[in-house]
Amino acid sequence: MENKKEKLIVLIGPTAVGKTNVSIELAKKLNGEIISGDSMQIYKGMDIGTAKIKPEETEGVPHYLIDIKDPTESFSAAEFQQLVRPIITDILQRGKLPLIVGGTGLYIQSVIFDYQFPKARQNGMIRPELEKKANEIGYEALYEELKKIDPISAKSIHPHNVRRVIRALEYYYETGKPMSEKKENGQHLLYDVALIGLTMKREVLYERINKRVDSMVKEGLIQEVKSLYDRGIRDCQSIQAIGYKEIYEYFDGLITLEEAIEKLKKHSRRYAKRQLTWFRNKMDVKWFDMTPPVHIEKKVEEIFQYIAGKLLSE
Repeated sequence: MENKKEKLIVLIGPTAVGKTNVSIELAKKLNGEIISGDSMQIYKGMDIGTAKIKPEETEGVPHYLIDIKDPTESFSAAEFQQLVRPIITDILQRGKLPLIVGGTGLYIQSVIFDYQFPKARQNGMIRPELEKKANEIGYEALYEELKKIDPISAKSIHPHNVRRVIRALEYYYETGKPMSEKKENGQHLLYDVALIGLTMKREVLYERINKRVDSMVKEGLIQEVKSLYDRGIRDCQSIQAIGYKEIYEYFDGLITLEEAIEKLKKHSRRYAKRQLTWFRNKMDVKWFDMTPPVHIEKKVEEIFQYIAGKLLSE
């Protein structure tokens, strides 16, 4: 007899679509606790640029995987997977419902599906060597290397996405096979999951993103990034985050502050588009349109009824 799967709610959507407010209201209605599914909110001292929820905004709802790493530390989907699954079990054992909320598709996919990560070699020296190489010869040259050994993976990776380029090269040097030949995994859902997505008309979302960036600047984003810059934090995974790398370019004297802010807006809009593409291609999501004018309470009730019908009807 098959064991019953653990129940799980996942709330996804692009940046600035309004996930935070909806997640809090849902958690209150469902006696839930929230697990952040964002790859950058794990970092301490990176609050404004990651749109991290403020303590007073949580309304007493417990949140996990926020502020667990120093900006100098790296973090991966594999580590996220290892941390989240026990948290889900713990929340359920205490009679509450777990909600993963976020926009980092691979992180969420790695948890809810039977996703297997390639085991790194014990010496763990390949990635540091590749990172060193990227600093010495530049990420464009590293991307050209990937094109030669794994042209199929290279086609699906943006040349500026250094982390993914390094991951693909690392896989090749560890296994002797291109990552594109890796057997597809993550086909089987491990949880009884209600997978909810928030969406919005693109032009409205893009305007919200632009306004959010302006608000971040007013709230002190430049000063927040300056504190990291002054600590000498460079060449770290955290600083590759949108909202940080652009302001670093300004502090390095490469662009003006106005250009940095415009770049940040443009990169955020592109990221939102990529997020939506990922979720629509990789997951079977029930979408809810949040385009204004929308009555948030009614929309939350609609989502709640969907969850109740899917997970709580027994």
